[in-house]
Amino acid sequence: MTHDIGVDTDVAIIGAGPAGAAAAALLVRSGLSVHVLERSRFPRFSIGESLLPQCMQTLDEAGLLSAVEAGGFQPKNGAVFTHRAHEAVIDFRDKFSDGWGTTYQVERADFDQRLIEAAADQGARVDFGVTVTGFRPDAQHPCLTYFDESGHEATLAARFVLDASGYGRVLARLLGLGRDPRLEPRMALFTHVEDHIQEPNFDRDKILIGVHPEDASLWYWLIPFSHGRASVGVVGDVDTLSAQGDDAEQRWQRLIEAEPRFRELLRDARPLRPVASLQGYSADVTRLHGPGYALLGNAGEFLDPVFSSGVTIALRSAQQASSLVVRQLRGDSVDWQCEFERPLRQGIDTFRAFVDAWYDGRLPSIIFHDAHPATIKRMISSVLAGYAWDTSNPFVSAARRRLTTLAELCGHAPVASGDSP
Repeated sequence: MTHDIGVDTDVAIIGAGPAGAAAAALLVRSGLSVHVLERSRFPRFSIGESLLPQCMQTLDEAGLLSAVEAGGFQPKNGAVFTHRAHEAVIDFRDKFSDGWGTTYQVERADFDQRLIEAAADQGARVDFGVTVTGFRPDAQHPCLTYFDESGHEATLAARFVLDASGYGRVLARLLGLGRDPRLEPRMALFTHVEDHIQEPNFDRDKILIGVHPEDASLWYWLIPFSHGRASVGVVGDVDTLSAQGDDAEQRWQRLIEAEPRFRELLRDARPLRPVASLQGYSADVTRLHGPGYALLGNAGEFLDPVFSSGVTIALRSAQQASSLVVRQLRGDSVDWQCEFERPLRQGIDTFRAFVDAWYDGRLPSIIFHDAHPATIKRMISSVLAGYAWDTSNPFVSAARRRLTTLAELCGHAPVASGDSP
């Protein structure tokens, strides 16, 4: 129930993806009215299909887990890394941090629709086909301007606004919050296939991450879905993946054939959709909050797909922001910098440290090393399972230093002081 005269809803949410759906569900469960504005019509294709176990806590808290479990999605319990003939297994169930050790690999069109429908069933209002074109920040009564599909312009006055618009980054654009990301620009080529994988030793419960046998800056993902489908992608610098003189399908196919494990597993694969490309996906903003608003997930900062952190960060940000919105709208004083931005970015910085270590070679040298103490392997497994906010884990509280020291023990050359941000 809206409490203020002249306000249309307690909380307006831009975007109906995982962050928007989770925030909507959490807020309505706390007794607030919620209005979600989504530009697309669902179901709609989205990349980012491999979840991390840490996600499950937020989905459960938001009352969305049963909708996910009803989807028949492919279970996931870890990752397999392959380079040339060497494989390394990370099992999320064997980890340092408490919490879930399993999750799912999902086709996002179905997953996202299930989440937002479940949020609507709990009481959130959701309008699709709506494009937000204006925003007036205000600590008490922020207001959105939007157009529907018929071209009708309207306003939505709220007591708080959450931007969960993902790659659309609506408020970052409208308010000029964007800044250069701290990661090198990269590009992904990807598609969905009927994989026809017959190898009995292939573990569909784990994502497969491969490294190009000759160019370690190129890496691959193979995310098995249920019903014999999979997402398959290649990531590298823009020049390498784009300056080939042929179309995306040919580039993707040639790169798949260059990696022995992927070539063998996908020899009978059949495409389900055209190969797509995505570049310049890393993003950052100067701040994640302001008068009457906060940015969630990709609408604020997105790192890199290598460790599937996107949905985890989105759900974590939705969980943190929602609890603060509830407190604020009940009259409590909330320090958004200390209680939202700083702790959220601490976890993001942990993921960034692992992403940096992946691309500069430190993390591969650790992952493919044969002998690690079990405790260290469990600490790394925890971060890769999404527990990047567990500061009792030394690979969270001192991620860069620990990764560098361990990589040097594994024989990796020391990283110069200017090589890693």
